[in-house]
Amino acid sequence: MKIGISGASGFIGSELCEQASKRHEIVRFSRRARGGGRLWSVSKKPDLEGLDTFINLAGESIMGLWTPAKRRRIADSRVMGTRRLVEALAEKGNTVKTLVNASAIGFYGDTGENEVDEASPAGSGFLAEVCQRWEAEALKAEEYGVRVVRVRVGFVLGKGGAMKLIKPVFSLGLGGNLGSGRQWMSGVHVEDVAGAFLWAAENDGVAGPVNAVIPEPFRNHEFTRRLAHALHRPAFLPAPAFAMRLVLGRLSSLLLDSSRVLPRALKEGGYRYRHPSLTNVLIRCLE
Repeated sequence: MKIGISGASGFIGSELCEQASKRHEIVRFSRRARGGGRLWSVSKKPDLEGLDTFINLAGESIMGLWTPAKRRRIADSRVMGTRRLVEALAEKGNTVKTLVNASAIGFYGDTGENEVDEASPAGSGFLAEVCQRWEAEALKAEEYGVRVVRVRVGFVLGKGGAMKLIKPVFSLGLGGNLGSGRQWMSGVHVEDVAGAFLWAAENDGVAGPVNAVIPEPFRNHEFTRRLAHALHRPAFLPAPAFAMRLVLGRLSSLLLDSSRVLPRALKEGGYRYRHPSLTNVLIRCLE
């Protein structure tokens, strides 16, 4: 199978390319085509010639202060980029039969104490609205006979990404709960995120939304306790919710909202996790 991958140089994309290249031919898409890759831009349709499958990971990082300009870039990079991609899929002679499009568990908004899965409705808030618009653009590809899978990615952990920021703080004994610490988190190791995208691409019977998270959500205070224990460090400096909102503004919702998400599609579809629990994930992150 010949797979096009956008966002190939990112944290998830790099891992996905490594896994996919072991058994498929891959073509990397980016804003600066290098080493045989192809150009990817929100203002230009991508060249999909010869591809069987496309995995779309492209999007502005959500990290950083959510100024109006930042929020616009977050939304446009996902919505407009996917729109350009679907325009290319609509062209005569298109060979792509499967689109695996990234999304995020932010789709569900703040879930509180409620468990949600792929059958649950969308929530409210900035990220939920972006995810709804993002997925709506991807779903338009079904009009052209393309199988569409929307992978809703959880809190991704690994040796890079958020852990690059979190580990040094905890290593100094400066870690602590965020807000009350009771909010739910739905995490996953980057190897399983990449594995979920590849699983969706390779299995023709998979369609619709897929939550890329481990089977058991965990509370923030549990994540704090286990990470501190693994690093043999104390963790007693909580970040009060009011202070986080004052410093981070709207970005604080990403850290304070509850996200109790279950991966029904992966479990029922027989996906085999490399790191199925928080303990497994942290062990792998800290190796």
